[in-house]
Amino acid sequence: MILTTPLLARLAEEGGGGPVDVVCTPAASGILANHPAVRDVIVYDKRGDDRGVAGFTRLAAALRRRRYDAAFLAQGSVRSGALVLAAGIRERVGFSTSAGRAFYTTRVVSRDGEHHASRLLSLADRGANINDADRARPRPRVYPGERERAAADALLSRATTTEPLIAFAPGSIWATKRWPYYADLARLLVADAQIVVVGSEADRSLSDEIADATGGRSIDATGRLSLLASAEVIGRARVLVTNDSAPLHLASAMNTPTLAVFGPTVPAFGFGPLAERSALAQVETLECRPCDRHGPRRCPLGHWRCMREITAGDVAALTRSLLVSTPRTS
Repeated sequence: MILTTPLLARLAEEGGGGPVDVVCTPAASGILANHPAVRDVIVYDKRGDDRGVAGFTRLAAALRRRRYDAAFLAQGSVRSGALVLAAGIRERVGFSTSAGRAFYTTRVVSRDGEHHASRLLSLADRGANINDADRARPRPRVYPGERERAAADALLSRATTTEPLIAFAPGSIWATKRWPYYADLARLLVADAQIVVVGSEADRSLSDEIADATGGRSIDATGRLSLLASAEVIGRARVLVTNDSAPLHLASAMNTPTLAVFGPTVPAFGFGPLAERSALAQVETLECRPCDRHGPRRCPLGHWRCMREITAGDVAALTRSLLVSTPRTS
């Protein structure tokens, strides 16, 4: 959803600032609050209130009443394709490789090596062969509001130092994408900065390890903030240290300098940082990398060298290099 925001902005601009509505899951809906390109966020709770044929039919009827001219399928499932067909939307644009491509009227080739934000943006051009410079690494945008700023103020009031704020995002739903040395990194950086740990409730144990390593001087935001409030906190940080996971894209949207740790995946898959200043920590000499587009649950070879050989000292040095660079202006 975060990486779809350049597409939403382009569609609103080309429509003369006209309405762009978004159908999405409950989990993704909050990220679009306050977005100037979005009129309505239509929540499709396919595992809850909208589950089954009845929920599908009800939503399709609601979309049909809105009389849309076109649908852009950023998420290419069969269900999404069938939904817009059932809604009677005549122009349906999606990727030629998507599972739901049989439902599309226009199929766009997804180019390998592009950032996924650029790939999604290409849907607006409907496959036209445009200048590469026009598609070069568009930066996503999200817009925290007063509620999110208040939540960030309350959280950061616990700071124990006025030193620069560094955000850590140690989690990932994919186990092999979790770099294992965040606590060691915290020990190296705690004298230089205030550390705040962002993530979901599932990342609480990782945050506890970081708190132990810093003698309780880190701030735990895991499970305490909405995605948009997390974006506000990340936006206030001088640097975010993150795995290949959602906070990386929040940092891109807030233009926060980013140190991204890549193990089983690689930025060439299209999900690297888009902030103006960033650095990568990765072991580039392993023949087994990349081993999976998402990150397997376990290392296929059992050694997990792609993460274990990235030391806390290496990441601390890269983080400090971002800290001493020209300060980012808001």
